[in-house]
This record gives sequence, structure tokens and C-alpha cells, in this order.
Amino acid sequence: MRSVLVKTLYALVLCILTCHTSNAQREITELQNGWKFNLGHHENASRENFDDVGWKDVVIPHDWGVDGGFVVDGDGNTGKLPWKGEGWYRKTLDIPSSYSGKQVYLLFEGIMAFPTVYMNGQQAGKWDYGYNSFYLDITDKVRVGTNTLAVHVDTRQHDSRWYPGAGIYRKVQLIAVNPVHVDIWGTYITTPVVKPHYADVRVATTIASNGPSTLRQAQGKPSSGTAIIIKHTILTSDKKNVVEQESTIHPSTSSGSGQSQLTETTLTIPNPRKWDIDSPHLYTMITELYQNDTLIDTYTSTFGVRSIRFTANDGFYLNDRRVQLKGVNLHHDLGPLGTAFNRRAMQRQLEIMKSMGCNAVRTSHNVPAPELLDLCDEMGILVFNEIFDKYDGKADITDTTDFDAFAHRNIRNFVMRDRNHPSIFLWSVGNEIGDVQWNKNGGFQKLRTMLNYLEKYDDSRPITLVCDSYGSAELRHFDYYDVHCWNYGRRYALARQLEPTKSVIISESASTLSTRGFYELPLPEKKTDFTKSLQVSSYDLNAPDWAEVADDDFMWQQEEPYIAGEFVWTGFDYIGEPTPYENRGVKALGMTDMEASRSSYFGIVDLCGIPKDRYYLYKSYWKPDETTVHILPHWNWPDKLGQNVPVFVYTNGDCAELFLNGMSLGMKCKQPKSKKSIERFRLMWNDVVYEHGELKAIAYREGEKIGEQIVRTAGKPTQLRLTPDRTTIQATGKDLAFILVEALDKDGNICPLADNTIEIKLSGDGTIAGVDNGNPQSFDAFKSNTVKLFYGKAMMIMGSRFTKGEISIEVSSKGLQSVSKSVKME
Repeated sequence: MRSVLVKTLYALVLCILTCHTSNAQREITELQNGWKFNLGHHENASRENFDDVGWKDVVIPHDWGVDGGFVVDGDGNTGKLPWKGEGWYRKTLDIPSSYSGKQVYLLFEGIMAFPTVYMNGQQAGKWDYGYNSFYLDITDKVRVGTNTLAVHVDTRQHDSRWYPGAGIYRKVQLIAVNPVHVDIWGTYITTPVVKPHYADVRVATTIASNGPSTLRQAQGKPSSGTAIIIKHTILTSDKKNVVEQESTIHPSTSSGSGQSQLTETTLTIPNPRKWDIDSPHLYTMITELYQNDTLIDTYTSTFGVRSIRFTANDGFYLNDRRVQLKGVNLHHDLGPLGTAFNRRAMQRQLEIMKSMGCNAVRTSHNVPAPELLDLCDEMGILVFNEIFDKYDGKADITDTTDFDAFAHRNIRNFVMRDRNHPSIFLWSVGNEIGDVQWNKNGGFQKLRTMLNYLEKYDDSRPITLVCDSYGSAELRHFDYYDVHCWNYGRRYALARQLEPTKSVIISESASTLSTRGFYELPLPEKKTDFTKSLQVSSYDLNAPDWAEVADDDFMWQQEEPYIAGEFVWTGFDYIGEPTPYENRGVKALGMTDMEASRSSYFGIVDLCGIPKDRYYLYKSYWKPDETTVHILPHWNWPDKLGQNVPVFVYTNGDCAELFLNGMSLGMKCKQPKSKKSIERFRLMWNDVVYEHGELKAIAYREGEKIGEQIVRTAGKPTQLRLTPDRTTIQATGKDLAFILVEALDKDGNICPLADNTIEIKLSGDGTIAGVDNGNPQSFDAFKSNTVKLFYGKAMMIMGSRFTKGEISIEVSSKGLQSVSKSVKME
């Protein structure tokens, strides 16, 4: 009987992630629609009878800052968006009779910042770290029938170096369970023994026993003193039953709430399929609770079977195979969507990174959305999971914060939520924390506090602290954690010398700066040569004084094989932190705050996901077995006739020959023994005399041709081209299609200097979720039916609604032939 139930319940549980699920055991509803929102202070807005008729209708996740439009003379460091302030959210909850006798929770995946939650006018709870997930037991504050949920958000005490967003920016779930149930994040699954022919799977399950429910109309409550049978079943990705096991416990007989018990068991999987970056196989653990032969709760967890380890002299091993970490740092905003989390937008970011050869992500510098980890599990991407930037206002730590209590509750939620994900290979308790690195008394005590709590909730992975102060290694803070992680400029050298028994990760590499499509001549003589153009040349030769170009990190890893890998700063441009053109930077150039930029220049791709030239440099090195031949710059230089225009080629070949209008400009080969890193990894013709026409590069490896690329001088733009990333999306109200808009000449060549304003029209039940062009100097609204091309390109993001059908997207611009594309919603 129970084996039949397992198959049925597994199908039902899969629906929990996206829809309302109703059964006798556990009911989960995502609170996506029906919210009211208003900015500002509103006395009595927590009350049930408060009048919110004039408030704005919003969908959760929601970021009020990105909805507000840019403040042109605002703070470029945080994106010039109006994220500071107070806001209120209100929603009517209709609690069904099926909730009678159940324990009811609200689970918030992220609210920026300092939220206070009210149910029916009563305070249900608070939280004090805007990036972390938290949940509240609201059983004694809700009733069957109509209820009022209100959330007050206040970002005024939050501090940030980038755009943090504002509001309920991740999903919210209402969860109803029987009084005896698997606790929130209540399973802890590890694989302590992994052999070729079997794997031991250890599962520790926390059973909550809350006694009689106080929810009104409660009836039929099982006695908390009755024995509970716990059944664990492991299924493969194709839903085949691998193994199952039962055990019995006797929950607490206390009539109070908040009791919990931990039970542990070990199951053995024969001939396990391992989770790996090339074949990320996932198993599902179904945990069922039975009381008096009645199924009272079902809880699912996914996990993977894999082994991880670091070695001092040979880096990182996954499943006993050395893997060089080819990672990127990702901030949590999604470009023109702001910080309002969207699974498809994040999936697309990871797809772009993986297509470049990336195999790892660092969550810089905060708790990520849980869906990021789900995606990395599914896609085979390793995760360097980090909880804090600094131990100050950037982590919502104020002068009145009890540090120990704050650390405990936040580490607990962070680790318990995430610890079953096989993609996570390393925990980080913080980034570049000066008072920890240099303060052997108070700072080291804070470090020990964080590490102790992390180890309390997971001891199956190594832990690190990310450092940036070279000399602080003399104090030996690394004695407290497992892996050397240092940012930039070989700052790891002293730590490695003092403690050679630990592996090294370059946790932030490069920070090379560039603007997609922009090239400035002459080439810079040094990396910090920046001009008043407010853009950075895409020849990839610029970096801040504290950082380096990409090639340096490639070279260091070749010369020092103990380095486990790197995490580039950053995979994508992000809102805020527009070095070197932040407010202070433009003032140093004699300019004003109005000229400071709104978004970063660090990304390998731009803010809307269009690859920069650097994408091909990384791909040529990270994916040596896939053909890459990329020429830069574009070949439209009408004011440079007869003058030198340097040409670079990024390729996985070892040599290339360059042709201009059919005439060879010679063969160039990489110089693997050169002391100049850029001569090792890119091919450069610095004295190409410009003339209109065609550039062609033919790449070779070991004397054999592997590929070629052609770049042509374009004529005037005459037409537009639309390229959607997908032509079919789901009618869920959450799915997206990213549609690239490009200007072409009459022969179909991309016009690299086009800056036309594009008008967008939709027909059908879709929305314009966002627009952008990747220009750090653009202050046009992200939500608009117009967008200006930036160096010939822009991006329009189409959002789905709930009606199936076809949506037509038409774009037009004065003097250009309009074009349309269709996207199907099903």
C-alpha cells in the first residue's frame, strides 16, 4: 500500500514548488498575487480595517527601487535608484477549512530590509538580515476565513556598496502542516561513504511536535504522544525507487509548542550515480510520517552523491578527479529586472556563464535565492556559498545588534536551508572583513563565533574566510578555517608561505573593466588610464589599481598548480559600484555626481546579458576543446582612414593569420613563456592601418586550421533584427523571453555604431518586463516601451501572463524597416 502511495505523493510533491498543493498532509501556497503596496510611513497600516484602496497592485517578488526610476544626481555606488525608505505591503489571505487543526507558517525567502510582519493586526515577527530567508509560526494569529497580512519594510539602516534592492524581492510561501511534521528545512542529508558500488546516505530528520494547534475550528488532531513511523524513500531522477527504510519515534508528550526531536538513519544506494559537473544526477528523498497508520506529513528533499576534497599542492577534487575551478562572482540583481528574483532570468545567466566554460559560482557576498542553488544542482555548477560582505551595516548589523545571537540565527537559517545541495563545495563566513583580519582579539572572536555555528549545522564541507589584506596573514587567522581564499594581485602569497598545507583559491580575480562595444584609442599605457569618456575601452587592458587583467590570473594559475582556481569579478555587470566612474571617481576627473554611472564595468557580459569581447577571451582559455575565433574591435572607423587601429584575436588556437581585404597582415602565435601575460593568451596586431572593408582571422592549432571569423565595415542601418532566446514560454506569470534587438545594414551586417531609439509594441497577453542596452551611463527607465540601441544592440524582456496563446512583438524606429517576432505561451 505504501509503495503505491510513494509514487502518487511524489507526483504531488513536485507540484509544491510552483503551485498551491492541497492534501491531508501538507499544504503549500506561493503568495504571488493580490498584494497592495505603498511607499512611506503609514500609521496603523498593520490593522485589518486599514484603507489601502488607493495603493498600488504588485506581484511578489517585487523591488520598489527599480520601479522608481533613476535619480540622476544620486549615488552611483548603489545604482542611483531610490531604494532607501519605508514601504508597506498588504494582502488578504483566505484560509480554507482544510487548515483546521494544522500548524501554519509563513516562509519569506528574502526581504530588504528589517521587515516586521503582522497578521490580523498582531505582530507575528521580525527579521534583521535582508539577504537571508526566515519563517514565522503564525498558527495562533490566523483563523479560517479572511485574514490580513501586512509587512513593513525599512531600508534606511541598511548599508551597501552596490544596489541592494528594496522590498519583498523573493518569494513568499504559506505552509500548513499537521502538528507533528517534518520541520522547516528539516532534513540533513550527507553521503559520508561513497564507493564505486555503493554509497551510504545519512539523513538526520528534525520532527516538530507542536502539541494541540490553536488554529480556530481545529478538530481531529492526532495525539502528540502516539508513536510516529518515519519512512524514507530514495528515488532516482526518473522516479525509480532505489531504497526505503522505516524507523519509529515517540514525539514529546508536552502540550506546549515548539518541541522537536532529531532522528538519524542511514540508507545504502547500490551502484550510485554521482553528481558531477558533467553529469549532475540528483536523487530525491521522500520522508513520510505515519501516525496510527495514517500518513500525516510528506517532505521531499533533493540531494546528490559526490565526494569533495582539497589538497595542499593539487587543488580541488570532485569525485576523486581534479577539477580546476573556473568560477565567476555574481551579485544578486538581475539587471533591468532589479533584485526581484526570477528563476528564468537566473537560469539564463548561468547558461551564458556555462557556455563560456564557467563551472562554478561564488554568491558574492550574501545568501542567494534558493532557486540559484536548485539551478546549480540541476546544471552541474559548483557553488562557493557566502553569507556576509562585512560584519557591519552591509549585513544589517547595527550598534544595538547582539552579535552572537545574530550570528547564530542567521548561520542557522543559511546552512539549514542550503546544506542538502550537492553543488555547494565551500562555505564562506564573510568577505574582506578588515576588523577580523587585523584584530586578533575581538575580530578573531567574531570569526570563531561564525565558524562554530556553521560547523554546528554542517560539518561535511570546508569553510573559509575571504581575505584581501596581504600582511594580515602574519596574524594567522587562516588557522581557524580550511582553505586560503584571497582577492587579487597574488595576495595569497604570504598566507601560502606561512601555511603551505592549505589549498588556495583566487576568490576574486581580474576586475578587468570594459564597456561592451566601446573602443578608445590610443591603447592605454597602463591599466589605470581612464578618460572623461565615462566608458572603458573593450580592448580589455584596463583595471583598477588594486586589480589586474584576466590574463594575469590565467598565468598565475599555470605557474602555481596548487591554486584550485579562480572566481572572476564579475560574470555579469550589476547595478551600482561603477568603478572608475562612481561619484568620487568622476569628481576626481573634474565632473559632477550627475555624470557618475549607474552600473558596473566589471562584467564579462553587460547588464542585460550581451557578451563583451572578454567573454571570448575566457571561453578561449576555459573551453580549449571548443573552437573560438573572435576579432575585436568592430571595423567602422571613418575618422581613422590611414591610421593605426589595433586588432586583437581571442582564440583557443595557438596561432592565427589576419587578413585585411584579402591581404595577409602576418601570422601571430601565443608566447607561452613570455613574462607578459597578454602575450600568452591573446594575439595582437598593433599596427593595422585602417581601411574600409573586411577583416578575416584564420586560427590554427598545431598547424591545422580550426576556424575563422570575418568582420566587415557596415553601411548605414536600414533594418532591425529580433533574436529571442526562446520562442515558447510557459503561461505562469513568471516565465520570460529575452529578445535581442540589433540594427543591420542592407546587406545584413550588424551596425556597431547605431544608437537608434526603438519602439516596442506587444499584441497578446504578455508584458514588457524590462528593457536595457548595457550602457552604464543610461538613465532611461528599465520598464518602458522604448529602448535606445547602444553600439548597435539592446535587449527587451517579455514576461508571460496566465493566458495561453501567441504574443507578437513588433519593433520599429524612424528610418528603419520594422520587424516582428512571435513567442508562444503554453
